[in-house]
Amino acid sequence: DIDINRPIDLEEKYDTVVHLAALVKANESVNVPIQYYITNLNGTMNVINRIQCDNFILASTGLAELCNNPYAISKRAAEDVVREYCTQHSDRNYTIFRFYNVIGTSGYSPTNQDGLMAALARSVESKSFTIYGNDYDTPDGTAIRDYVHILEICEAIRLAIERPSVVPDAEVTPWVENLGHGVGHSVLEMVDIFQRENLVNFRVKALPRRPGDVPCSVLDNVSPYMKEMVPFNELLRM
Repeated sequence: DIDINRPIDLEEKYDTVVHLAALVKANESVNVPIQYYITNLNGTMNVINRIQCDNFILASTGLAELCNNPYAISKRAAEDVVREYCTQHSDRNYTIFRFYNVIGTSGYSPTNQDGLMAALARSVESKSFTIYGNDYDTPDGTAIRDYVHILEICEAIRLAIERPSVVPDAEVTPWVENLGHGVGHSVLEMVDIFQRENLVNFRVKALPRRPGDVPCSVLDNVSPYMKEMVPFNELLRM
């Protein structure tokens, strides 16, 4: 049995370290950029430098492709740290995952309370949902995103523990592994699906765009680690 609450032993060497911890709110990062740089960049440097392991897995974001806000910039810099560190320490395997918009539930409450899934869950009780920006140059005016289920993310991480993306002396070294489906859906479309699949109804209102948001974020290079496990209409099922 493994005690998941056992403190990290800096003298011990681990098979794999999965680094998921980060500040993740794009709009918040515009207001407190230094906090995001310190946590996401320095935090990654501390973890990869101080914890010994054979295999390192970093959770990054699809926004790192755009680098349009401090959150995205800090995560792109964290990617660079992992790549450079593991290149210098050639005995260490690594995988850099860029998560696109993570939704769905595995039975636990969403950790990102500003994310779509958490906001939709709260709307069941409040009977109101807020869309930030309905004047984008998109078919229905709301932002378009590439949505991926949390269980699909977990499966990709499991695969990377068994088979890292980058290993020493590999002929091909991919820069990142993109976790999404390569298909975009608008926020309003996802709200409609949530209400229909969960047999709920609430009012939808629009407020101005949030700083740091982009009209469209859809990947064009889906990682082989990405396995479709949940039918689209069930992505938002509670």
